[in-house]
Amino acid sequence: MAVEAQALVTMVAVFLLSSFLTKSAIPEAAAGGGSSFLDELRDALGDDAPALVLRDDAEATARASADFGNVSSPVFAAPQAVLYPSSPGDIAALVRASWARAPASPFPVSARGRGHSTRGQAAAPGGVVVDMPSLGRGPGGTAERLSVSADGGYVDAGGEQLWVDVLHAALAHGLTPRSWTDYLHLTVGGTLSNAGISGQAFRHGPQISNVLQLDVITGVGEMVTCSKEERADLFEAVLGGLGQFGVITRARIRLAPAPARARWVRLLYTTAASLTGDQERLIADGGGVSGLLDYVEGSVLLADQLAGSWRSPGSSFSSDADSGARVQALAREAGGVLYCLEGALYYGGASADGESDVAKRLEVLLRELRYERGFAFVHDVPYSGFLDRVHSGELSLRAKGLWDVPHPWLNLFLPRSHILDFAAGVFHGILRRDNDNHITGAGGPVLIYPMNRDKWDEKMSAVFPEEEEVFYTVGILPSAPPATSTDGGDELRRMEEQNEEIMRFCEAAGIPCVQYLSYYAGQDGWEKKHFGPARWARFVERKRQYDPKAILSRGQRIFTSPLA
Repeated sequence: MAVEAQALVTMVAVFLLSSFLTKSAIPEAAAGGGSSFLDELRDALGDDAPALVLRDDAEATARASADFGNVSSPVFAAPQAVLYPSSPGDIAALVRASWARAPASPFPVSARGRGHSTRGQAAAPGGVVVDMPSLGRGPGGTAERLSVSADGGYVDAGGEQLWVDVLHAALAHGLTPRSWTDYLHLTVGGTLSNAGISGQAFRHGPQISNVLQLDVITGVGEMVTCSKEERADLFEAVLGGLGQFGVITRARIRLAPAPARARWVRLLYTTAASLTGDQERLIADGGGVSGLLDYVEGSVLLADQLAGSWRSPGSSFSSDADSGARVQALAREAGGVLYCLEGALYYGGASADGESDVAKRLEVLLRELRYERGFAFVHDVPYSGFLDRVHSGELSLRAKGLWDVPHPWLNLFLPRSHILDFAAGVFHGILRRDNDNHITGAGGPVLIYPMNRDKWDEKMSAVFPEEEEVFYTVGILPSAPPATSTDGGDELRRMEEQNEEIMRFCEAAGIPCVQYLSYYAGQDGWEKKHFGPARWARFVERKRQYDPKAILSRGQRIFTSPLA
C-alpha cells in the first residue's frame, strides 16, 4: 500500500478501539420476496406483521453481513432477513416471534448499528439482523430520540444514535458527556454493549460507568426500563454485556459542563519505562502532575512507519520543516522504537479553567515529565474538533476506496506489573522481527495507555484485570491491503498469525491478559480464556434469566443454542 494511503489508514485506525457502515435510507421496495422464512415469520408476528418492514433480498442481507473487520465469512454470517424498525416495539415484536417459534428452534436476532464489528459479532446467521439506524428515521425522527434534560443533568439518546450527534446536542446547552470513545461515529448502544474507552477513562471510567438509565428489550421480548435503582441486575448485565441480555433502545447519559478548547500535546520517549512511568503519574490521585491532563493516551512508533505518517508528532503539530527528520533520527538512536504520550488539557467555555490556567498547567507538565527534551509538540484546537478529530481522515479513506479493507485487530487489557515485559517481548520483539529481510512492523498503529480499576464497576458484564489498581490498554490495529491487491491475502494472514503469536507469547511468559472487543471461535474459549470460572457462572446465570433461548447476538459465538 502506498505510504500516503497507509498514513491515512493509520490516522483513522488509531482511534477506533471501541460499529460503522454508511447510513443509508430504507429502499422504497422494502418488502421481501416472499421467501418461506419471511412467510413463516409474518405468520408468527400475527397482527404485528403489517407494521414491520422486513427484507430478505441479497442486497439487504449482504449489507447486514459485512462489517469493518472484513475478515469474517459473509456466507457464515448471512441472515435470512433484515428488520428496519420504526420503533422499539417493532424489535420487541420480532424477539417475541422468535421466542414463540414452535416446533422449530428460535431464530437468532442481532442488533446492528454502524457495522463496526471486526469479526462478525453483529451477525445473525440464519436469523434476522435489526438495522438500528432505522429507529432514528421513524415518527419524530432524531428529535424524539435525542434530548437533553431541562436541568442539564443528562441526555436521553436512542441506542441507534451516533456519539457525534450526542456531542452536538449536548454542546448546544453548554454541556458534554464525560467519557468517550476516540471515534465518535459509533452508536450509543454499540459502545455501551462493550465498554467504551478512550483517554478520558482514567478519570471518568468507561462510557458504561456514566449511564444513569437504560431502555432494554430482553431476549423474551420484554421492554424494560432499568437503572441502579430499578432492575439493577439487568442494568448491570447489559452494560458491557456484548448484546447477550438485551437490545439497548435508549440510554440516559450523565452530562457535565463543556469546555470550549483543547490544548493537544504529544511528547516523545525512547523507553517504555519512561512513558508508562509518566502515564501512571498523570492518572494517579494526589499531587505532582496528577490531574493536569484531561485526556491521557499513548502509542508505539516503529521507525519504518514514521515516514509520511501523521503519527510522527512533528508532521502535523509543528511548522519546523526539520521535525520529521529529527524524529527519524531519534528513532534510529532508540533502536527503531519510540513511544509517544498523547494528552489534552481542556479549557474555556463552561469549564473552570481559562487560557492562563491551562498555560500554567502545560508549563508544569513540560517541566516535570521525563520525555525527550526538544520533542514536545503542542496544538490548540476546539474541544469538539479534538473529540471528532478522525472524521476527515475517514472521508479521505472512503474517497480512495481504502476504508473497506481488512482490519485484523487485537485489543488487550494487561495488568500494570506486566506491561514492561509485554513491551520487551512484543514491541521490541515480535513487532520488530525481521521477515524476508525487512522489518515488518505492526502494519498499523499501536496504542498503550493506563486506566484506574476503581473507575470500573465489577458488577457490570465488562471483563477487565482485577488483580491490580492500574491496568493498561494495548491496541494493535493493523490495516491490511485490499483483498484485491497482489499481496492482500498474504498480508492479512501474516497479521493474523502475528496476533496468534502475541497471545502465545503472553501465555508462555505468564502475562495475564483480557481481550477487549473479544473474539473466540466457541463457548469454550469464552469460558476459560475470557471470563474465568466466577464471572462465567454469573454470565450464564444472567443469560438464563434474560435470554434463555439464546436468541440475541449469536454472532458473538458465546451461546449458539438455548440453555438447558
